[in-house]
Amino acid sequence: MKALRWHGKKDIRCDTVPDPQIEQPRDAIVKVSSCAICGSDLHLFDGFMPGMEPGDIVGHEFMGEVVEVGKGNSALKVGERVVVPFTIICGECEQCKRGYFSVCERSNRNRDAADKLFGHTSAGLFGYTHLTGGYAGGQAEYVRVPFADKTHVKIPEGLSDEQVLFLGDIFPTGWQAAMQCDIETTDTVAIWGAGPVGQMAIRSAVLLGAKQVISIDCVPERLAMARAGGAVTIDFEEESVLERLNDLTRGKGPEKCIDAVGMESHATRSIDSIYDRAKQAVMLETDRPHVLRDDLCVPSCRHAVGAGCLWRTHRQDSIRRIDEQGTDLAQGANARQPLDR
Repeated sequence: MKALRWHGKKDIRCDTVPDPQIEQPRDAIVKVSSCAICGSDLHLFDGFMPGMEPGDIVGHEFMGEVVEVGKGNSALKVGERVVVPFTIICGECEQCKRGYFSVCERSNRNRDAADKLFGHTSAGLFGYTHLTGGYAGGQAEYVRVPFADKTHVKIPEGLSDEQVLFLGDIFPTGWQAAMQCDIETTDTVAIWGAGPVGQMAIRSAVLLGAKQVISIDCVPERLAMARAGGAVTIDFEEESVLERLNDLTRGKGPEKCIDAVGMESHATRSIDSIYDRAKQAVMLETDRPHVLRDDLCVPSCRHAVGAGCLWRTHRQDSIRRIDEQGTDLAQGANARQPLDR
């Protein structure tokens, strides 16, 4: 089969590799119909994440058709369409039972190394370094899904790939940020960053009934997509963010603020953002706290949150809104290419 493999910093190639095989009774093999490039893939591409080995298959946002099922997996049948989340979960350990799926205690087969570096292991992740299990990712024609009886979401009839693909990671990430804000119908929600997570946070805030959603970025294409999703936009290279926020809220400021700025953000409009970027370049930090400093300058902001993902917690609500309310996540797809491009 064909698959995208990491061969070093800024070196991703489309290679021919052996097809995956069933290894454990709860496994399934999925024939990938669609996959996406996540912002987290940039961390691998740019060399920020340790634990990669040449030849690793990347990708952790994918979906497709079940073509083979392990003997111990009664939850899936050949021919079913599924979205596969990026977190691999057993569904049986203490953390899974508590709903903390991102720290599943059984799915990271390299947990000892992760404990030493991070302080505590995460769940196993697809296509994301050997510190998270070293599992082959989904930017491939076929994928072995471990614990597949739990690590899947079945797709209802009539929904296209583009409507549901982003349920694997990016939409629940933005959705969780909006949910954590406890949005009320009288709220203005300001969202820093209009990349993929920011776009999904915009649509989530609109769905949750915010009175006004404001998107802050400087890339024209991103700002146009934000407006299409229902947001008022601020180009921080053209105007003062704080002054514009005051104008849009009659001096009150937004009630809720979301930080959706990626680690590879290249904004350098202020001295402190240049400082953050310099620290990141020498591996002294991985976040961009400049945005949080902006948030703290908004006195009316009662909730300031960063985007993260408790994927399974919000999946059923997300599917229901897509199926019943016609939520169009396909707006978030701005390019479509075959695997070998």
